[in-house]
Amino acid sequence: MNANLAALEPALLLPPLIAGWLVLATHVPLGRRVLARGIIFLDLAIAQIAVLGVIAAHAFALADDGWPTQLAAAAAALAGAALLAGCERRWPDIQEALIGSTFVVAASLGVLLLAGDPHGGEHLSELLTGQILWVGTSQIVQIALLYAALLGLWWLRGSRLGALGFYLIFALAITASVQLVGVYLVFASLILPALAVRTWPARSGVIVGWLLGALAYAGGLIASALFDLPAGPAIVIALAAVALFGGPVLRSVHRCKN
Repeated sequence: MNANLAALEPALLLPPLIAGWLVLATHVPLGRRVLARGIIFLDLAIAQIAVLGVIAAHAFALADDGWPTQLAAAAAALAGAALLAGCERRWPDIQEALIGSTFVVAASLGVLLLAGDPHGGEHLSELLTGQILWVGTSQIVQIALLYAALLGLWWLRGSRLGALGFYLIFALAITASVQLVGVYLVFASLILPALAVRTWPARSGVIVGWLLGALAYAGGLIASALFDLPAGPAIVIALAAVALFGGPVLRSVHRCKN
């Protein structure tokens, strides 16, 4: 596999890199909370419900990538979040099983809705792997404003949000990022940096997790451009590599300093 150095075009790589860093801004702190609560697959379930909303909007001929699709995705994700928050209150002992069941039902409904669409497989693949290379400036501005509002609410309210508040913030963040980077990158951005810094204190853990994720996004995008690889999967692998090797190295350095 030959590297194509001419593909390292800043004008092409900078917008998706900024978009990925914005995703990490919300997903690293949310990922640490998910790990602490022991609901690892919550993001996959909420992401798949948001995807179901997008697929439903597509199936019923609403404007692709327009406000009707955005509203359908957000409404589906918020409804799913409220449902899972209620399940956690009533059946906390089987919450993870209910989350997994919700994911597989939402995924199956999406497949059924796309069954009669000749381009359904392609559309589903785009939602799973994302189209981060084609993100535009307007999308970046919109998601930056949304994430700023969500992070502001997160830091102001903190633990006072309660289970329902956490689920609703989670749903809105996931809905936005799924349509920006795809389901696979949403899960990887949420869980892998958080795993790498799971033993770190709250504030430093978020900062180091974000830095590791930012490095992985840059490395994945560069590898994608150099070797003409799909950007989303390349970044997922980079996130896994950074979490696997970067986390232990940083923990060792941190222990040596203390």
